[in-house]
Amino acid sequence: MTSDRLHNTGSSEAKILVVDDEPRILRTLVDLLEQEGYQAIAALGGRAACDLLSRDAFDLVMLDLRMPDVDGHQVMQFIQERRIGTPVIVVSGESSFTAVSRALRRGAQDYIKKPFDPEELLATLRNVLSKQALESAHRTVQLRLQKSEELHRYIVNTSPDIVFMLDREGRVCFVNHKVEALLGYRPAELIGRHFRHLIDEQDVARGTYALQDPAVNAQNPRTFEIRLKTRGSRKANRHFEITAFPIGDENSHFLPHLEQTGSGPAREPSVYGSARDITERKEAEAFINFQAYHDLLTRLPNRALFKDRLMLAITQAQRNQQKLAVMFLDLDRFKVVNDTLGHAMGDRLLQAVTQRLESCLRKGDTLSRFGGDEFTLLLPAISSHNDASKIARKLISVLKEPFQLGEHEVFVGVSVGIALFPECGETMDQLIQCSDIAMYHVKAGGKDGYRFYSDTMSIDTANRLSLERDLRQALVNGELCVHYQPQVASETGEVVGLEALVRWQHPERGLLYPRDFLPLAEETKLIADLSEEVLNIACRQTKAWIERGHRNLRLAVNLSPLQVEHPRFVPNLIAQLERLAFPLRNLEIEITENVIMNDLEQISRKLQQLAQHGVRIAIDDFGTGYSSLNYLHRLPIHTLKVDQSFVRGIRSGEDGACIVNAIVAMAHGLRLDIVAEGVETDVQLAYLRNLGCQQVQGFFYGPARPAADIDQLLGDRPKILAVV
Repeated sequence: MTSDRLHNTGSSEAKILVVDDEPRILRTLVDLLEQEGYQAIAALGGRAACDLLSRDAFDLVMLDLRMPDVDGHQVMQFIQERRIGTPVIVVSGESSFTAVSRALRRGAQDYIKKPFDPEELLATLRNVLSKQALESAHRTVQLRLQKSEELHRYIVNTSPDIVFMLDREGRVCFVNHKVEALLGYRPAELIGRHFRHLIDEQDVARGTYALQDPAVNAQNPRTFEIRLKTRGSRKANRHFEITAFPIGDENSHFLPHLEQTGSGPAREPSVYGSARDITERKEAEAFINFQAYHDLLTRLPNRALFKDRLMLAITQAQRNQQKLAVMFLDLDRFKVVNDTLGHAMGDRLLQAVTQRLESCLRKGDTLSRFGGDEFTLLLPAISSHNDASKIARKLISVLKEPFQLGEHEVFVGVSVGIALFPECGETMDQLIQCSDIAMYHVKAGGKDGYRFYSDTMSIDTANRLSLERDLRQALVNGELCVHYQPQVASETGEVVGLEALVRWQHPERGLLYPRDFLPLAEETKLIADLSEEVLNIACRQTKAWIERGHRNLRLAVNLSPLQVEHPRFVPNLIAQLERLAFPLRNLEIEITENVIMNDLEQISRKLQQLAQHGVRIAIDDFGTGYSSLNYLHRLPIHTLKVDQSFVRGIRSGEDGACIVNAIVAMAHGLRLDIVAEGVETDVQLAYLRNLGCQQVQGFFYGPARPAADIDQLLGDRPKILAVV
């Protein structure tokens, strides 16, 4: 079995031959391996193992040593003679030094003593399989060949690393052919040359010190990292991990003296070492570090790196009594492009915008992607407002030209807020916040311009900005919660539905109601993310109640016009529900008449698609808008919700009662369900029940409640509310 097969199949699918002469132990090992997903083949005794090895290929052999017919040592000899190449782990009660040493010399990768610990055995197995797949050459090196000629032959033919020997003066007296593949030098070119001539100039001192360390000996080799020169440009120098130790006795006199260049022929080898190419690992580490401080899409510094540089710039400005500027940039019309052409095009646009913005910068300026379509710019060491104004005008001007995205020509602008140090503040957070506030004043004033922050900017704006930032953070921190208002069958008192109503548990302001933040969410386009989060919470909780026995319980959710008007509204909603495994027939979405009438044709098509999936459609606040029989006839409407303003007017002879009468009669004629909102008194409830209104909701049954209260309310019985 080759390492390629292990790499392709995955170690958890490895085929393992288990060899033992005791059936009980053999069965235990096979069961253990099969539980872990391995394909385990049992061989009762060494002879059976040899037969199987000659007929089939295995990824690994787990082998007992003491067996009556053919023992484990003979099996390993069989493997060696046939050049099968399958790695062996010895699992044996034989623990003598001679037995262990002999097994390792035969090629065993590891040795586990009986009785074995299952976790230890599995860990050892995984380690050996990994080594077999990734370091087939090194498995042979671990056989510790005794003769130097055999070792040299193995290194030349199979080692993935540069292997070298140095004489006492530090000259190369042997190097394998891997040096040509990795560094571009033929071995013959390096024989007799001093080792330090291969080391990057910046690492010569470190390499010299490492090899002169008196603590280095055969039992304590020295391992260090340096860069080695490649033939040609020094920019291509590669990183290596050097492991070196003396050859021979352990006296210090044979250590290399690298300061002596020497010019005579190479003498007997004094130091043996290997150089492993770790360039890819170093590049991966550099990439991880880059990820931590940069935005991968635009390659710009991220928020963390920007703040680090801003703090440093503030310190330098204070020391030198200079000014600096922080700009907050927000792209105009980016969301339109992103929603219309898709996120891939939106990403391309951000990259193109970044290139144009960078063309306006001075050396030493820092442009950062702060998040989404927001950027921040640090201008250190400016002399006046004019310096910042010039840059701002350049930024605005350079983005005025259209962007070509495939076949599409798109236009974006930028709103720029500017805060100066020290006028606007002396801390990092103050400067960023002030530039943010100034940017929002540009947005409010018509976009595509710039403004400097001043104290005259309204405190209300600051509060609004603070609330918006808090709302963005609330979506990240999970501060949104859902309360539920029961929808009750008027005749039976049975809870037939729950309307999900969002609440915000603000960490400082306490519980906030929709009127406190939904208008802001609509204005800032956060409403889609907010609604998605609310639907996630409500579906998970309602699904639990449905599974607990309330199979017909309906979840009613309100959707904003922005969501419904989105081109991918229906597929996005269905995908979200399927991801949550929520039964579609238990969902009822509530939309207003205004949303429908804005684009009757498009909305009609979307609602038809939802109805085909089993989702119910309700018209919220019916009677306050168009109240058109035309759309009621054309659309797959299931429910009309009577606005609470009409329910409050239920008194003898009042207009509100007449409107309710008309709506209920119309709904009966169209065979639609009716839900009356805002029911607060038993008089209203009795009137609606007598009128034939099937369902009601309102303070008569209490306000919207958290999930824990609904849990208690529902219990295990569907009928839980008294009917007056």
